[in-house]
Amino acid sequence: MYGQQGGYVQAPPQQHYNAGYQQQQQQYVPQQAQQQYGGPAQQQMMQEQPQQAQQTQQQPQQPAVDQSKQQPIHVDTQHDDMVHDAQLDYYGTKLATSSSDRTVKIYDVSGNSYAPNATLTGHSGPIYQLSWSHPKYGTLLASASFDGSVLIHRESRPGEWILVKAFVGLHESSVNSVQFAPHEYGLVCAAGSSDGRVSVLTHGGESNGDDEWTVEYLNDTPLGVNAVSWAPYGVGKENDNGECEPLPPRLVTGGSDNGIRMWTKNAATGIWEQSVVESSDTHHKDWVRDVAWAPSIIPGLSVIASCSEDKTVIIWKQDGDDAKWSPKVLNTFEDPVWRVSWSITGNILAVSSGDANVTLWKEELDGKWTLVNQVEDAAGAESS
Repeated sequence: MYGQQGGYVQAPPQQHYNAGYQQQQQQYVPQQAQQQYGGPAQQQMMQEQPQQAQQTQQQPQQPAVDQSKQQPIHVDTQHDDMVHDAQLDYYGTKLATSSSDRTVKIYDVSGNSYAPNATLTGHSGPIYQLSWSHPKYGTLLASASFDGSVLIHRESRPGEWILVKAFVGLHESSVNSVQFAPHEYGLVCAAGSSDGRVSVLTHGGESNGDDEWTVEYLNDTPLGVNAVSWAPYGVGKENDNGECEPLPPRLVTGGSDNGIRMWTKNAATGIWEQSVVESSDTHHKDWVRDVAWAPSIIPGLSVIASCSEDKTVIIWKQDGDDAKWSPKVLNTFEDPVWRVSWSITGNILAVSSGDANVTLWKEELDGKWTLVNQVEDAAGAESS
């Protein structure tokens, strides 16, 4: 449905056309039957064959598609330029897409169909990434743009959106990535920029109003930050009182220096500290385009996926809060890899590469990653 580069527009669904066609048939068949069986002899013939006439009238009512089964939804976004991102909200009922045409389009998704909801404007440059907040804070959508800003919109009523906060001039260069933190940490958002910094945007609370936000900057890499990802909320070891304290907020970033960096907010000082990732023979040799921190499955085990223009995906693991990170190459692809995304259970990784394919990978019990499925781009398949 989307790609980092060469975002793709798919063909519109057919159920709306089928529904209209069925309605025309339902209106046409009775009229045709009246013309065909208009005379007394014909009416007698129709009475002698009621079953056949009933079948003729009922036939157009059969649905063309079984709506009870999940079908792929091909969305015609109607964007005027390249699509950079597509994100479903927490419940999977709203889809947001961003484009170089400087707009965000939102769709309501239900079953096997979709309907346009709204078009959001406000950015003066291409919009590279989107992020939905947890529904605890309402229907909020953050967008990151080449214009160096981050905008946060809220749906006040169905189909009506208002601009909650505009962080104009937040960065001195393009904002390439944005993501809301786990809701347990509050309404917090992180954005990575080509100016080499990561901004952490924190809402002051409902009592202070929607405009009360604080901004912290993390100096990451001078060559630019391409991606950010939050660690899932978790609890650490038991303290002296036998209570498990929550883990502090953590971030991972991917940059144009071919590396990734871990950031942890010190619970005592409130200062963000960079965790050291020791050099290894296994590392990226080109720009890191995306990073994704996996949902927590095993307590104490942290897993991160990173992808790069060097055509590789690397899985980073840390077994214990103070343990070293161990990298392992998942696969080397034929084209640059633009995006990685974990399933909600954290055991399947989706990889989007420059060959217009999305592949799904799963780790076996022996630690090897195997390809479990592949989704080819529909437009590419039709044109070939």
